[in-house]
Amino acid sequence: MRNGELSPSFRDEALHTLENTSPDDPLDVFVVGGGVTGAGSAFDAATRGLKVGVVDAKDWASGTSSRSSKLMHGGLRYLEMLDFKLVAEALKERDLLLQHTAPHLVEPVAFVFPFEHRLIDRAFIGSGVLLYDTMATRPGRKRAVPMHRHLGKKALTAHFPGLADDAAVGALEYYDAKVDDARFVMTLIRSAVGYGAAAANHVSVIDYLHDGDRVSGVRARDEMTGREFDIHARRTILAGGVWTEEQQDLAKADAGLQVLASKGVHITVEQDKIKADPNTGIISKTEKSVLFVIPWEGYWVIGTTDTPWDQDVDAPVANSDDIDYLLKHANAILTEKLSRNDVIGVYSGLRPLLQPVVKEGQASTKVSREHTVMEIEPALAAIAGGKFTTYRVMAEDAVDFVLGDDAKDRRSLTESIPLLGAQGVGAVRRGQSGIAEKHGWDEDRVRRLIRRYGTLLEDILDLIDEDPELGRPLPGAESYLRAEAHYAATSEGAVHLGDILERRMRLNYEVRDRGKSAAEAVAAIVAPILGWDDEREVKEIADFNAHVDAQIAAESTYDDAAAAALVEETLKP
Repeated sequence: MRNGELSPSFRDEALHTLENTSPDDPLDVFVVGGGVTGAGSAFDAATRGLKVGVVDAKDWASGTSSRSSKLMHGGLRYLEMLDFKLVAEALKERDLLLQHTAPHLVEPVAFVFPFEHRLIDRAFIGSGVLLYDTMATRPGRKRAVPMHRHLGKKALTAHFPGLADDAAVGALEYYDAKVDDARFVMTLIRSAVGYGAAAANHVSVIDYLHDGDRVSGVRARDEMTGREFDIHARRTILAGGVWTEEQQDLAKADAGLQVLASKGVHITVEQDKIKADPNTGIISKTEKSVLFVIPWEGYWVIGTTDTPWDQDVDAPVANSDDIDYLLKHANAILTEKLSRNDVIGVYSGLRPLLQPVVKEGQASTKVSREHTVMEIEPALAAIAGGKFTTYRVMAEDAVDFVLGDDAKDRRSLTESIPLLGAQGVGAVRRGQSGIAEKHGWDEDRVRRLIRRYGTLLEDILDLIDEDPELGRPLPGAESYLRAEAHYAATSEGAVHLGDILERRMRLNYEVRDRGKSAAEAVAAIVAPILGWDDEREVKEIADFNAHVDAQIAAESTYDDAAAAALVEETLKP
């Protein structure tokens, strides 16, 4: 296994590999789309020993997969729909991530579920969560998270003092898991690269190649240079999310998936704005769905909305009504009410809601409750839908599907293979006090670094040993180190300043200025690594600031069209 480093030189090598495929020497599997499903598919195929390529038109996880609720969960609400199979599958995947494949990136999180009616809710919700916990219990295996427990009014108040007195008569505390979604996807890509995959972000698929009726690869464009080239592949997986229909049209597919976009908005507020145990969130039912208040490092994530999105899928953005909706529902259960001034960040993503559509003739299809894999052209399969937690199952389904009969000789191994940075993370955690003492950090900073990097923290520490200046906090984003910006450029595939500030870091919703005050310092660190001259460095900063300003302006509008129009201007080349 290689080290999975996504350096600028590796991107050049990956492009060289992809460009030098041929009809006589194609990839075994090519993946279009670098969200969690596409990244998972590339990792699954690479670990089977296949020759794999994967690209994304923008950055890894730049679409829906960096704008989720940050949860790895079983989907408690599906129990109300009696979808026991789906919940059991998701709980199995959650626990696999916590215990084996990604314990550095996925961590348990407690939630309280308030009761409005003492007896009815205790019986109804309690029986549901009991079933939820029971489904996650496997004989002979240690539980990944603690069992739930009931809280009386007094215990609930002690646990979550910021809950309004009339919001609950008691509660139930249960556990799920949370994840930094963008870092998870980037780590999946790095893990695929470790097994030989050629991966390049900021590469668009602009057409599909055909050998007779069969799709034989794609025509691609490197968005950094404008250069176009062909990539040949025996089988292609389209994991395009809300861009699926656009790609199907490019392929001139006779069958396909109809994907509707639904906007989900989240806001963040500082930790001291909600009085509660900083490790415990809250889940509350609304008239439409559920409200999550999720604890993170120094802030709370509050979400989500669910509204149709009819604008450009490249530019999902919140408007004023979205933010007011979340504040209204949060304030309905909180003692100290939140205002617009308390919101430090906002992010919006698009859920792909789908159904299979056959345009001409019949197409083979695999449909589950949450995702669909369909052959839309011979040797081209599309996968869409699903949830972040079950990405591994979706990826396995997609690769099995395109391999067909060959899958029985190349079975998926991802249930047993940990992601990069996972193996040995327990030993790193046991040594965190020594790391803190050596570098003059508090243990909270070291714990946070381990959650971001796992055993790859050694790479960060090596950088600091070589240049102690990199061990200092980043101006404008003191929870991050200068070394983290450096590492994002040398090893994590960042190409633009926004790749770093929005996804390798999460400054677009972690600090009040959305990362603008850190932009110059980060640009200065990464410019020599990424080969930027002074003009390019200034442009990267200006482009990032303009995008932030447009998003903030959009949040004061009152309809999606006006909000999207502001952001679309900053997306033009």
